[in-house]
Amino acid sequence: MQGQNLFHAEPGSTGQTDNQRPLTVTELNSQTRRMLETRFGNVRVEGELSGLARPGSGHWYFTLKDAGAQIRCAMFKNRNRSIRFTPAEGMQLIMRGRVSLYEGRGDYQLIVDHMEEGGTGALQRAFEELKQKLATEGLFNAERKRPLPALPSHIGVVTSPTGAAIRDILAVLERRFPSIPVTIIPSAVQGKEAADELVKGIKSANKSGLFDVLIVGRGGGSLEDLWPFNEERVARAIAASDIPVVSAVGHEIDFTIADFVADYRAPTPSAAAEVLSPDQQEILNKLNLLNRKLNTLMKHRLQTLSQKLDHSSLRLRHPGERLREHNQRLNDLDIRLQQSMKIALQANTANYQRLSDRLTQSSPFRRIERLQGQLNLIKNQLNSSVQTLVNQKESRLKQLTGMLDAVSPLATLSRGYSIVARGDEFIRDADQLTEGEQVTARFSQGSADCQVIQIHKE
Repeated sequence: MQGQNLFHAEPGSTGQTDNQRPLTVTELNSQTRRMLETRFGNVRVEGELSGLARPGSGHWYFTLKDAGAQIRCAMFKNRNRSIRFTPAEGMQLIMRGRVSLYEGRGDYQLIVDHMEEGGTGALQRAFEELKQKLATEGLFNAERKRPLPALPSHIGVVTSPTGAAIRDILAVLERRFPSIPVTIIPSAVQGKEAADELVKGIKSANKSGLFDVLIVGRGGGSLEDLWPFNEERVARAIAASDIPVVSAVGHEIDFTIADFVADYRAPTPSAAAEVLSPDQQEILNKLNLLNRKLNTLMKHRLQTLSQKLDHSSLRLRHPGERLREHNQRLNDLDIRLQQSMKIALQANTANYQRLSDRLTQSSPFRRIERLQGQLNLIKNQLNSSVQTLVNQKESRLKQLTGMLDAVSPLATLSRGYSIVARGDEFIRDADQLTEGEQVTARFSQGSADCQVIQIHKE
């Protein structure tokens, strides 16, 4: 700039004679400030922080220096409120701002609009500070964590619809339990807009009322790539969610603020899908086990009732009224047996139907239909077995009744025999009689009074 006038003279002056009016200090500083601000615009400067002052106004004043020079800096309140870390003496910082001049003192200075830590530790320091802040507020406490649903009715996934994470999640769900509905809530997962979109996606999922669990995450990357999941607004959106949230960010070794706030931290997106989806084959195995238990219980019940029926049959001792009483009790047991079996079959059929309907919604229709057919076959076999057993017991009852009739005294009389009695005493031996004695002969039909005329002892 040699040979050029750096400052304006009074209007109308040529600027080339000693008669030019001298500038006031105020004018000189004002023109210098405008020149600096026009010439440099916004700059980025790195240096060491020194002499930080924080007056009651909320503005920050400090010096930025390196090994060979220093510059005074000012950062006003409306700018320093967005800083995520606490600047301290000796920190290596990167400033973004505009070069200016404080006219009152003629001091050359940098008006700072943004400040960040220099070197690789800036993001890690911000991470630790936010982690400590939220932990102090209790956002990481175990009592805040809500249980995940055993079988989700609808899963929402807040992530990029084109990333590897959503492909891994969908592949695992398709393999383990394909009938669970999944809805993708699209969101950027990297860059400046990602944090706001993640917050918007979480809030939108809560307003919809569709989901009973959310997965929030992305695939692996550097600390800078994963940074949206370390933003405070994202952490607070997860904490405020009415829906349980599973954080699935990066690889197993990656940890973000979202992991600490979420109700469950999955080491990878695939692991998140694993923990939320039950094993379909395991459910089928449980259903088969229930079916076997049902068959065992029904057989045991049938054996118990059969033993009771046999015991009741053995207690038949007298004909007539006793036989009718036991016959009625046998009929009652038969009715109760059939009703009990019917009720048990209805209850187990209903239970089986509920499990069948639930499994039908989960897609293995053919397996359920086959099991339903097996259950119907078992039910028919059981009804047939019960009817056969009842018929056998009725036949046995008739046989016992015939045996009782065969040994009955009345049956003997009907074959032509008679009974001789003296009053209530039955005559079994001729020695019990005397000639001329009056006795009674009882026949199958009627009786006769007789006199003993002669006794033959043979």
